[in-house]
Amino acid sequence: MRITASGSLPGDDFRGALTAMAELLPDVTPLPELPARGVGSQFIGRALGLIDGLGFDLQPAGWRLTHHPSADQRRAAAQWRRDLDDAEELLQGFDGTCKVAVAGPWSLAASVERPMGDRLLADHGARRELAQALAAAVGFLRDDIARRLPEATVLIQIDEPSLVAVGAGRVPTASGFSRHRRVDGPELVAALAPLAAGAWLHCCAPGAWLDVARRAGFAGAAVDSRLADLDDLAAWLDDGSALVLGVVDTAATMPQGVDDLVREALRVLRALQVTPGDGLLLGTACGLAGWRLRDVPGQLEALSRAAALTDEALGRG
Repeated sequence: MRITASGSLPGDDFRGALTAMAELLPDVTPLPELPARGVGSQFIGRALGLIDGLGFDLQPAGWRLTHHPSADQRRAAAQWRRDLDDAEELLQGFDGTCKVAVAGPWSLAASVERPMGDRLLADHGARRELAQALAAAVGFLRDDIARRLPEATVLIQIDEPSLVAVGAGRVPTASGFSRHRRVDGPELVAALAPLAAGAWLHCCAPGAWLDVARRAGFAGAAVDSRLADLDDLAAWLDDGSALVLGVVDTAATMPQGVDDLVREALRVLRALQVTPGDGLLLGTACGLAGWRLRDVPGQLEALSRAAALTDEALGRG
């Protein structure tokens, strides 16, 4: 059984992190996300650095839509260029899967402010424009990486931690005294569908969201094994879609042993009566940026051993 990780890591050494990921996760290698480098490398700023045609600046309350790109947005874009240059150099001849994670349109809309205040989520036109600009940016990113790494398979992972909250009307307004109106399923799907072809959707929040991923057309989903609903997982797998089962509890911020990981994987997979195949992977529930750097390699090595033992326990290998 193959393994992977979400991509968010501690530290600020991109070249070192990418080299380590290529060694520890050679089949599905995440392009490292390093939030410790600053706002342009953090979840929201990193995605905004990809977008062309819309401007954003950084305010005390967070990122805000503006008429022109700010110095902060330009620095985020420059960081992408440096990272991709390094990846092109370090991954020459790489013929595995390079997985690149980007914040999704609903998490961006729930976080970025309008020029006049409150979130873009409150403005139908603005959130639609943001989703369209993001889809264009991700398409360009995919093509750019494919050009730089011609032997690799490029896999986009759309990270949507706010998806469930947006759909349930649980995103607070700027005042904190109210909540933004819920977004209906068809609109959730419409914003995600242009990003879905051949991509994975990742959400580490509790709640039902796999049906949105299915309707949008995502090829795979990455779930936290401790939060996932077994019926939803069964329906997802019945469609033949790829699944990353996040058995490493990243919220614990401490290493988990091989036996614990195997136990968690079998708890879910035996209940689903799953036979491991190429579309089933073990991974991390979410990112590892909050972990101690020295703990990460050992945890990923334990995940690799757990995947082999899970295969054996389920009758494969």
